[in-house]
Amino acid sequence: MTAPVASSRLDGILVVDKPAGPTSHDIVGLIRRLSGMKRVGHGGTLDPFARGVLPIFLGRATRVVEYHLADRKQYRATVCFGASSTTDDLEGELTPMPLATSGSGLDRGAVETALAAFRGPIVQVPPAYSAIKVAGRRAYALARAGQKPELAPRSVTIDLIELLEWDGTDPERPIAVVEVDCSAGTYIRAIARDLGTALGTGAYLGALTRTASGPFSLAQAVSLDAVRAAAGEGAGQGTAQGALGAMLLPMDAGLELRSLSLTAEELSAVVRGQFIRPAVGVAGPADESPVRLLSPAGELVGFGRWDGTRVMPDKVLVDA
Repeated sequence: MTAPVASSRLDGILVVDKPAGPTSHDIVGLIRRLSGMKRVGHGGTLDPFARGVLPIFLGRATRVVEYHLADRKQYRATVCFGASSTTDDLEGELTPMPLATSGSGLDRGAVETALAAFRGPIVQVPPAYSAIKVAGRRAYALARAGQKPELAPRSVTIDLIELLEWDGTDPERPIAVVEVDCSAGTYIRAIARDLGTALGTGAYLGALTRTASGPFSLAQAVSLDAVRAAAGEGAGQGTAQGALGAMLLPMDAGLELRSLSLTAEELSAVVRGQFIRPAVGVAGPADESPVRLLSPAGELVGFGRWDGTRVMPDKVLVDA
């Protein structure tokens, strides 16, 4: 096992290409051990069988996770027709369901036509095997106990859903690869399930890759092997900086926020948790959305909220 990096401070965002197999929590634990950092979190769960973009927040960057909770997601999903699944994915118990189409079986055109109903604002019922709480218990715990959790439908938005590939080699079990761009909280498993229903058969999610999570893309994600190698290099140098530190994006990467440059006096007040009336006004409406706070040298020192006349510190990232 690669030795953990020495405990020099690491603050930033590591965009990981999660492989299929481990849970998102497993990845957080691995990064915690490799980096030597106690404060590590992730920016959106991926199911164990799924792979792709998993933003990991280290150190003080864990305080900006909440700003990414509403980030839109992009996926490449493999939908398998001709069977239903208890979990709506390949990990559940499968039940064959004959294709309810006339004679020629399911074809690409029928799938493309059915996808149109999934574009825009839609309502979906989450999978029974999900982490949603029902009367204080997780839905998946109820389902595993043989109970059928009653899950309320939820509204989500699908900005894009397109058929990328079609494999009808086996007319009883055709497979579609679909691209999806959707709001946070969308269950791709539910889309696969409901697409099958719309086509008169069963369907489940056979594979899933998250290609983007908000501003973070698969193209910039690093493999776990690369992370392990960087951690090993850092351990050899006796510091967490270096190869692993160089992989981190800044704490405010991808945040489209207004910025306020503070004077030395304003910075002192912010560090003490006091509101300030900026010497230079904040551009834009006073909607109390987060504002990036910068030191006189241009370094990120925290976030605040602008009410039109003053800025109230919300998160301070430097010590008094």
